[in-house]
Amino acid sequence: MSLGFKNSIFSGQFNTVQLGRFRPRSQKHRISSVEPVQTSVFSGYIVPRNIKSKIDSLGEVKLNKDFILRSKAVLTVDKEVDIEGNEGVSRERSDYDVIVIGSGIVGLVAATQLAVKGAKVLVLEKYVIPGGSSGYYERDGYTFDVGSSVMFGFSDKVTLAAVGCEMEVIPDPTTVHFHLPNNLSVKVPKEYSDFISELTAKFPHEKEGILKFYSECWKIFNALNSLELKSLEEPIYLLGQFFQKPLECLTLAYYLPQNAGDIARKYINDPELLSFIDAECFIVSTVNALQTPMINAGMVLCDRHFGGINYPVGGVGGIAKSLSKGLIDQGSEILYRANATNIILEHGKAVGVRLSDGREFFAKTIISNATRWDTFGKLLKGETLPKEEENFQKVYVKAPSFLSIHMGVKAEVLPPDTDCHHFVLEDDWARLEEPYGSIFLSIPTVLDSSLAPEGRHILHIFTTSSIEDWEGLSTEDYEAKKKVVAYEIISRLEKKLFPGLRSSITFMEVGSPKTHRRYLARDKGTYGPMPRSTPKGLLGMPFNTTAVDGLYCVGDSCFPGQGVIAVAFSGVMCAHRVAADIGIEKRSPVMDAALLRLLGWLRTLA
Repeated sequence: MSLGFKNSIFSGQFNTVQLGRFRPRSQKHRISSVEPVQTSVFSGYIVPRNIKSKIDSLGEVKLNKDFILRSKAVLTVDKEVDIEGNEGVSRERSDYDVIVIGSGIVGLVAATQLAVKGAKVLVLEKYVIPGGSSGYYERDGYTFDVGSSVMFGFSDKVTLAAVGCEMEVIPDPTTVHFHLPNNLSVKVPKEYSDFISELTAKFPHEKEGILKFYSECWKIFNALNSLELKSLEEPIYLLGQFFQKPLECLTLAYYLPQNAGDIARKYINDPELLSFIDAECFIVSTVNALQTPMINAGMVLCDRHFGGINYPVGGVGGIAKSLSKGLIDQGSEILYRANATNIILEHGKAVGVRLSDGREFFAKTIISNATRWDTFGKLLKGETLPKEEENFQKVYVKAPSFLSIHMGVKAEVLPPDTDCHHFVLEDDWARLEEPYGSIFLSIPTVLDSSLAPEGRHILHIFTTSSIEDWEGLSTEDYEAKKKVVAYEIISRLEKKLFPGLRSSITFMEVGSPKTHRRYLARDKGTYGPMPRSTPKGLLGMPFNTTAVDGLYCVGDSCFPGQGVIAVAFSGVMCAHRVAADIGIEKRSPVMDAALLRLLGWLRTLA
């Protein structure tokens, strides 16, 4: 991440907005950092359950002879990947300082942070490779990113010094290219000044409002960027930061209960421009600007210009592999094919984890990288739901899941200088948040051609979809429905962006919300939490500690919420709080108790 996290896996300190030069797409940088932004997913056209009338038409589709359609689980692998980590993990009762459930990016961030501090950590991963939604899989010469592809936080000024890893990355000069109703086309270049010029050229009458809104985003970003990142639940750190940087702390406190849409409406009147800002926020949070916390918007809408988008050579999965290797090099362990089914409690304290095969592992503390719904509804099934979790579920609901399409296409179907990332909402702003309404498209081979066979490109397509739309179907109807939905999405992209796209397809796999529930172990395949109604910024979002002694949560259902920048915050902050609780960092039990009560009270205001 290009935010200056001192003493974390992210080394480097940046305090002010700096404008640099574009680098050509082919230029690579050897750097390391850990933070893929979770690719946002988007919505579109509702397909009725009764699809039999459409299925027969599929047989009439003319595809080239090399076309392969696979609509089985999108996360399957041709063979088990040989990754270090399983060797040396005890099959008997063995005590660790920390057990982390799940090797998603945030789980690995928390684990590596603790390992470099000297903790003995065990990471339990259900699948055969690390990364979760930031993982990868290989098919027919293609290397596909499972989910994340818009990579924030890979600046050439940061390294993975904490775990001694280095990755090569390719800068992307354009964050995203918006294709919106009324033929509104907006590119978001890396250079902030270029972006402002592009946007004010589209809305010259709103130039002053545009500058004021994005200026407020920069206030948040620069305040965050000036602070040392540790746990907001640790009072010694918090007081120290306040006395060192009082203005920056007060700035963040001011914006904490506010949403991006309210700030935008202070300065902007044009409804189409406000709709554009809704689309900007939708990429961050899968909700509109009025429901997006201003702090989250400020982080992402500025970091894309500050650190930029940099794609890791070889694909996103290399990040998790590098973190995993660094974790093992620090003397900690990862166990694959380890399906956690229960968190073990003794006298009300979390002390271990039981796997589906009956094995049990024990530790001083447990960190769950599962959603809070999965943590308290499944891993602690049968236990009384703590009051603070009841409050969380009153304020937040599970966001929908997504449909994903991974395709290989002939390279000639893409025009020269095609951008890597696209957001498509063709006709009606009202469809922004509807299922199958908006489409997010990533073409990582525009930056790294090594991901596909020669003469081929990868298209990775997302659109929001609810699991309820996929339940109650026979296997035959389920597979047919995936084809119908996929071809409708492809037809829209063919009409809007790439004529001849459908006939250029050489490979395709489709994943539904059921696929993501199965492989990512997320309740209903959810993308994360979203507010039931207009929230008070981030006030209602819980932190890492829980009401269960010894149990911590990390990820998008913890402060500061969705987005990879946000979840990386969560992992680093959790590691600091856990390190204090197991005696690696300084702590004050009396001050801890007072601060936790204060934070709990603040959440009730949401």
